Amino acid sequence: MKQDGKETEMSKVFKVAVIIPCHNEEDTILNLITEIKNTQYSHHFVIEPIVINDASIDQTKEILLNHHVKFIDLSVNLGIGGAVQSGFKYAYRNGYDIAVQMDGDGQHPPAELEKILSPLYNHEADVVIGSRYITNEGFQSSGLRRFGINYFKWLNKSLVGITVNDSTSGYRALNIKALEIVSQYYPDEYPEPESVILFSLNHLKIKEVPVIMRERLGGKSSIRTYKTIYYMFKVTLGIIFLYIRLKFNGKRHII
Repeated sequence: MKQDGKETEMSKVFKVAVIIPCHNEEDTILNLITEIKNTQYSHHFVIEPIVINDASIDQTKEILLNHHVKFIDLSVNLGIGGAVQSGFKYAYRNGYDIAVQMDGDGQHPPAELEKILSPLYNHEADVVIGSRYITNEGFQSSGLRRFGINYFKWLNKSLVGITVNDSTSGYRALNIKALEIVSQYYPDEYPEPESVILFSLNHLKIKEVPVIMRERLGGKSSIRTYKTIYYMFKVTLGIIFLYIRLKFNGKRHII
């Protein structure tokens, strides 16, 4: 349907880049790509998985090459923040309407993808975060990890007045407005809790939707039990410093 030579909003098709940061995920990556491609999506979305191979030292790259998977090959390990930002930059510069971050370890089911895409399609948000802790269905993580997640929920609300129940969730979608911002700056190492501050102080509308996640199907978490307290301390400093730099410098972006 067209009016005055322009597509109506109801007929627009959104080009979606599914950004999959990947470091040593030889056990899971091919199954995930296959699952993404085999999942049925509405006609509003064209889904394209793009793997960010973050200097894997296992057989991940060979698997991607042998199965003709589209990927960006990083020559040095940038960590989760750098790998995800590489994908966001690619999406922003290559005409995608939406970029989705999805873990390469199988925790984020492609069947849940439209739950985080629909609010962007309907212009209800600029950033959508998939949360395990709204309906408390699916894999819930350990008690210590949930303590940390609740702590960041409190910290972010204290600073910017926004409640995000699962700010550590890496299952999230960004529209073009948000992609412009994260292409210029994105937190490194453990970016998800910090990015809530980045989005909020750039006046982006954040929406959290319930999704069902799975326990990781392979690989190892970068946050082990004995590192949880260190992680909380380090991310707390990152959140506070980012808040100060954005809030009091009068600048939206950090370059």
